[in-house]
Amino acid sequence: MLKNLLTFFCFVFCFNLFAQTPTIKFEEYTLPNGLKVILHENHTTPIVAVSVMYHVGSKNEKPNRTGFAHFFEHLLFEGSKHIKRGEFFKYIENAGGKNNANTTNDRTFYYEVLPSNQLELGLWLESERLLHANINQDGVDTQNEVVKEEKRLRVDNQPYGSFFAEINKRAFKEHPYKWTTIGEMEHLDAATLDEFIDFYHKFYVPENAILSIAGDIDVAYTKQMISSYFGTIPRGKGDIEKVSIVEPPLGGEIRDTIYDDIQLPGVMMAYRAPKQGDEDFYAIEMMSKILSDGESSRLNKTCVEKSQSAMYCGSFPYASEDPGLSFVYSIANSGVDPLDLELEINKELKLLQTTLVSEKEMQKIRNMIENDFVGNFTSMIGIAENLANYKMYFGDANLINTELNRYLKVTREDIMRVANDYFKPSNRVILYYLPNEKG
Repeated sequence: MLKNLLTFFCFVFCFNLFAQTPTIKFEEYTLPNGLKVILHENHTTPIVAVSVMYHVGSKNEKPNRTGFAHFFEHLLFEGSKHIKRGEFFKYIENAGGKNNANTTNDRTFYYEVLPSNQLELGLWLESERLLHANINQDGVDTQNEVVKEEKRLRVDNQPYGSFFAEINKRAFKEHPYKWTTIGEMEHLDAATLDEFIDFYHKFYVPENAILSIAGDIDVAYTKQMISSYFGTIPRGKGDIEKVSIVEPPLGGEIRDTIYDDIQLPGVMMAYRAPKQGDEDFYAIEMMSKILSDGESSRLNKTCVEKSQSAMYCGSFPYASEDPGLSFVYSIANSGVDPLDLELEINKELKLLQTTLVSEKEMQKIRNMIENDFVGNFTSMIGIAENLANYKMYFGDANLINTELNRYLKVTREDIMRVANDYFKPSNRVILYYLPNEKG
């Protein structure tokens, strides 16, 4: 009887939390040139987020020309036919706004957050980026040095900074996920100006983009402005072929040792995992939270607090359009043998494979997921980006309102199943990071 009451109250608590999640209303349509548009009207604050997401990432690059997608994230701030070099940021700053961009394996995202009376400025800037980008040798040379410096700071001179590159090239043999978004600098050095121009004209076309706007807007007026600035941009002249490479099974555990300028050893694991949107992906994400999200997570309690074998442990699946990886990693404390730390982590994985997660722990994870979703709705750029992501990857922007259901449908049995199906030695790459003589 008591158990039934507890289950009932947990259900009511979860339902009430879900009921508090706001519904994001939006309107979407497609221009004749193929540009997809999503509009969310929200008058809570006098700001507007203007964003454009392009369906091009590092997986769309040639094997001997990696880094192009990320390079364009930088290059397309160089100016345009009507924006002088260096003035892109000035327009934003003078309007009291901010802007940025980011690149993943699968897409490139640009945005401005502006006072709502500056909506037209954001539309003009993004239409210039799409139609009139200034791609010349001076800009290429300048941004080449910028990207090299970024790689030095974030990868070459960062402890464990080569982690993703070393994992990816072992985890994938055929799929372009085998290289990282920042790519190889020698590929950028070898590229000609014509190659950069061809990349721009192939991928930066209306039919390969989503214009997502959220904030203090009038939808009818915004549509007029969008038609004025984007409606006459022509479609691309060629087809954009989808990446169709299917990575074969890993075929057994891959182990290696990386020597780096570090003080403490690291144990880095990556398991082959399904693509985002797959039912198993949701179960893996919840399993990862059980392992490492918060002080009460399993790896933190076991490896950091109890045995003190690790300074830090983490776990997460990398959301990707094609099947990718889920990571479990840790930094050992001084004097700890990485093998001992690995064995501790393996025990926690084995426990998930053999024993159902408790109802209490499961409820905690559901609450964390719920909290994450609510957090996505606290900023206009967060809403704009999520709407574009759902439309680009799944063809359904309304998942911003319904995807939480997919997490809440995950059962304890699902978590045990994915732990067994994916988190097994034969399906992983494991790297030991060890200090070199200079570490």
